[in-house]
Amino acid sequence: AVVFEEYGAPDVLRVEEVSVPSPGPGQILVRVATTSLNLTDWEGLAGRPAYARIGGWRSPARPVLGSDIAGRVAEVGTGVTRFQVGDDVYGDNLDLKGGFAEFAIAPESVLAHKPDGLTFAEASTIPQAGAIAMQAVGATGPGQQLLINGGGGGTGMFAIQLAKRAGAHVTAVDNAGKLEFMKSLGADEVIDYRSEDFESRVHQITRGRGVELAIDAVGGRSFKKSFRSLAPTGRLGIFGMSVVVTGKKRSIPGLLKAMLTTPWLRFTPSALMGSNKGVFGVNLGQLWEELDRVKVWMEALLVDYRQGAIRPVVAASFPFERASEAHHYIQDRKNLGKVLLIP
Repeated sequence: AVVFEEYGAPDVLRVEEVSVPSPGPGQILVRVATTSLNLTDWEGLAGRPAYARIGGWRSPARPVLGSDIAGRVAEVGTGVTRFQVGDDVYGDNLDLKGGFAEFAIAPESVLAHKPDGLTFAEASTIPQAGAIAMQAVGATGPGQQLLINGGGGGTGMFAIQLAKRAGAHVTAVDNAGKLEFMKSLGADEVIDYRSEDFESRVHQITRGRGVELAIDAVGGRSFKKSFRSLAPTGRLGIFGMSVVVTGKKRSIPGLLKAMLTTPWLRFTPSALMGSNKGVFGVNLGQLWEELDRVKVWMEALLVDYRQGAIRPVVAASFPFERASEAHHYIQDRKNLGKVLLIP
């Protein structure tokens, strides 16, 4: 397993022999084939924002990270009814984590049967990123203008493809090294945020109106830019970031993210921002409840996927011994799609 005993940079990760865990009631022991990295892994490693230390303020409560897993059922606990030994599964084990190991314990409720047409590597890219993209894109329809900030990452790759399949006009933002990748996914317009003000560019593209929906996977100062890119009645979806408020150099990483990821928060902050624009949070706490719907979506699109119309994209795969390198790879924003760890 890839373990860490203190919060810090990726260099604190190391490979150790650990005991194979045993599943309790309602739990499953999964022999992990692949696991994909997420922002939640980076936050858990760094110990920030502060909510990443819940349950272990001074040292990690769970010394093995990794929530998005794909593998084979090795053992089932009492009360498990949906799976049996030998089943191929995938899921988002956000609560227990443990995917950076040869074996991981996961509740039955967070797993789904792996689509037969997907490899383990492809399946491991889907759970968190695919469910977030489905929630964020929502009911996007033909002809709608959509902005995706962070379009070259794991969630962005699914969001672009889902939006294009729905018939939306997609403007995707990321660094220059990801522009061609976002075009290959179907983005109509691509913007390098380092060389161009994407807020101004979006209004130019939409002839001053703005977009009906913006999805911001980045945060910081881009939150304001994404919000200002909206049409008068547009909506902004936010998840996994800190923000800068009213132009001041201060961020609200933990509290705001927690507020924005609660299932009841769907508000129009006209009193705060003087408009009818809306902001909604993607509910990270219930992503595994979306997994069976994601599975149905992936199975329905497998023919299209094989023809190149929609696909999960693996940016790079690293063995456990290079886990710190994998985290640096994401930190440097080099990844085009998802990054995997393989036992």
